[in-house]
Amino acid sequence: MLRRNQSHITEFLLLGLTTDPKQQVWLCSSFLVMYLINVVGNSVIIAAILGDAHLHTPMYFFLSNLSLVDICFTTTIVPQTLVNMLTQKKTIFFAQCLTQMYFFVAFGITDSFLLAAMAIDRYMAICNPLRYTTTMSLRHCLLLVAASWMVAHLHSLTHTILMAHLSFCGPNVIHHFFCDVQPLLTLSCSNTSVNELLAFTEGSFVIMSPFIFIIISYIYITHAVMRVPSGEGRYKVFSTCGSHLTVVALFYGTIISVYIRPSSTYSVTKDRVITIIYTVVTPMLNPFIYSLRNKDMKQALRKLMTK
Repeated sequence: MLRRNQSHITEFLLLGLTTDPKQQVWLCSSFLVMYLINVVGNSVIIAAILGDAHLHTPMYFFLSNLSLVDICFTTTIVPQTLVNMLTQKKTIFFAQCLTQMYFFVAFGITDSFLLAAMAIDRYMAICNPLRYTTTMSLRHCLLLVAASWMVAHLHSLTHTILMAHLSFCGPNVIHHFFCDVQPLLTLSCSNTSVNELLAFTEGSFVIMSPFIFIIISYIYITHAVMRVPSGEGRYKVFSTCGSHLTVVALFYGTIISVYIRPSSTYSVTKDRVITIIYTVVTPMLNPFIYSLRNKDMKQALRKLMTK
């Protein structure tokens, strides 16, 4: 129904990362290995949290949801990329392209809000420990997760509907390895000012508001930690935040550099490299970041392995 108001273009050509056959081989192998590590690693994290009663706390509840979203986030992109590399058939239908864009944006924004929810948990645990149990109740945690999913999907739906009403009557070559918002906008022969305004304003809001919230939370956390008299005590308290801070730095550092800027500064080569970091590399690293320095997770993983 949407296609009737558009031009004759019904499919796009995803150029991917390279056209060199030799590079395609190692890129395909690398993507496959990273994807498998991501799926297996995050699935193990979820299974360990579900299987250990000691980990049925708000922090690990949010972590299990983050692991699930990371699996979905990468699955939206990598399998299609692998198929394109292996078959050399780089075409993707318009509807498939919009679907991929929808889920990519939705899961990416959900990731952002879940990281903010984890910051709330750390803030309450360190700065307001007496109110922690009541504030971070199961009901409140479920509401935070549900709100994260709902806002993310509404945001993505808005982008997708606006994109579906654009006309594509010129080149159909996407200089990327998946259907992202900015590469599609550059191909449209319609007026994209509304789409770009939405991406820069409302898009900035849904990305930056959780990030600002995380920054404010950690300012209060740092202030509370500094009041702990012993150096060992400060390290022990702040070490519970180390994994979360590492993931926040990796995720937001790359996201902000790609999306929170004017479209005139868009660079195909630079953005493809940065995009690989937050779509493939960071979700793959998250299970290691959250488990290697966490004694509770290590114990839960040992229990899971011995079953």
